[in-house]
Amino acid sequence: MATLIHTLSDHSDDVNYCAFSSSCLATCSLDKTIRVYSLSDFAELPYSPLEGHTYAVHCCCFSPSGLVLASCSTDGTSALWDTRDGRRLAVLQQPGASPVRVCRFSPEATYLLAGAADGSVVLWNVQSMKLYRSGKVKGGSLMACAFSPSGDFFVTGSSSGDLTIWDDKMRCLYNEKAHDLGVTCCDISSHPVSDSENGFEYFQMASCGQDNNIKLWLILFADFLGVQLKCKCTLIGHSAPVLACAFSYDGQMIVSGSVDKCVIIYETSTGNTLHTLSQHKRYVTTCAFAPCSPLLATGSMDKTVHIWQLDLKQPCAGGTVENESKVAIEDWSEDDVSAWLCAQDLADFVGLFKMNNIDGKELLNLTKESLANELKIESLGLRSKVLQKIEELRMTMMSVSVPDEFLCPITRELFKDPVIATDGYSYEREAMENWISNRRSSPMTNLPLHSLMLTPNRTLKMAISRWLETQQK
Repeated sequence: MATLIHTLSDHSDDVNYCAFSSSCLATCSLDKTIRVYSLSDFAELPYSPLEGHTYAVHCCCFSPSGLVLASCSTDGTSALWDTRDGRRLAVLQQPGASPVRVCRFSPEATYLLAGAADGSVVLWNVQSMKLYRSGKVKGGSLMACAFSPSGDFFVTGSSSGDLTIWDDKMRCLYNEKAHDLGVTCCDISSHPVSDSENGFEYFQMASCGQDNNIKLWLILFADFLGVQLKCKCTLIGHSAPVLACAFSYDGQMIVSGSVDKCVIIYETSTGNTLHTLSQHKRYVTTCAFAPCSPLLATGSMDKTVHIWQLDLKQPCAGGTVENESKVAIEDWSEDDVSAWLCAQDLADFVGLFKMNNIDGKELLNLTKESLANELKIESLGLRSKVLQKIEELRMTMMSVSVPDEFLCPITRELFKDPVIATDGYSYEREAMENWISNRRSSPMTNLPLHSLMLTPNRTLKMAISRWLETQQK
């Protein structure tokens, strides 16, 4: 069951796109603005609306951490915004100044992909704010794009009807005529599908177009096989062009919005229709599932965004973890741990964790050293990602929220090694070292740092340690 629980009516023109982070919803419009709302009460944040684009804003998306919001516009630019205070961090001019129709962050937030009406595809380096690679699709405007969960490749869709697969070096790997009258949107599920018979894992992709159809695809990306794209099925439910499609965070549902003013939610595994929502008064232009709660947002040319509460038989990804008690997590079986890994986009580690018999108790006891020495995870980045997710899991077991002063202002995560910078603020050491390796300004004030010296904040570290002890009693 899907229940309409809230309607946002702040935009003065067509709503073009909506996007979720774990705590916020962003919407953008023909009225040149981006608006940001808190998911706790759907109140607009104090710095909203974000203004700066000189023409219609077509798309917006959050970085994986939720700390940066990207937007793109007919004015030929993509903009990056700080979601903590609404500051505009950068304006990125599309080569040729063509209207930018779509933007996406890579899974590790290293790059921002921007696609434009002249068919240009650009990868921007987010740290340096400089162009990394560029390419171009043939014979049409770029209307859609999506990254694979691994970041090894991305897909673009054009008004000519083509789906094109690119690697992270902007090399064209595959091209397929997908929708006769043009692709309008595409999305890749964060959860792969296993082919146990052949030992392969396929990425699931959905695309939609002016032909009224939604197509489900299986993508195989393997060095020794190259790229294979296979159409799994076509979902026929809309009576007019389909303008938007998106997977739920666990990959079990697909939602679509259409010129027929309807929103349809499908079950991914069967293609069956679960819900048809018809409350919008004009074309439905965008739809998105929230990552950590059973919420769905749909936006329309009727200038509104509807927020829907989904009554799910199974909790959405992240919901199981957030609603479990400490005892329940400690009692997780190896299969429960595997399901949790999949929900955290860590499906690649399922085999490794099962091989080492990691159950709930073992999971909570994993450390940076055990991940490196016992599980033999060589990549520092992957170890850090796993450890971060485990830390988040530990935090869900605590009865109260973390005091804000115990959170790094860059990562918004609990301090592990706090240091004081010369601007007087405390930061997580690794995050601040990464920050000053690319710029000499304060993350909090944006003013120049007179020195790059970082002083350990032992007082704060001791306070956090004492607080953690009280939470575990």
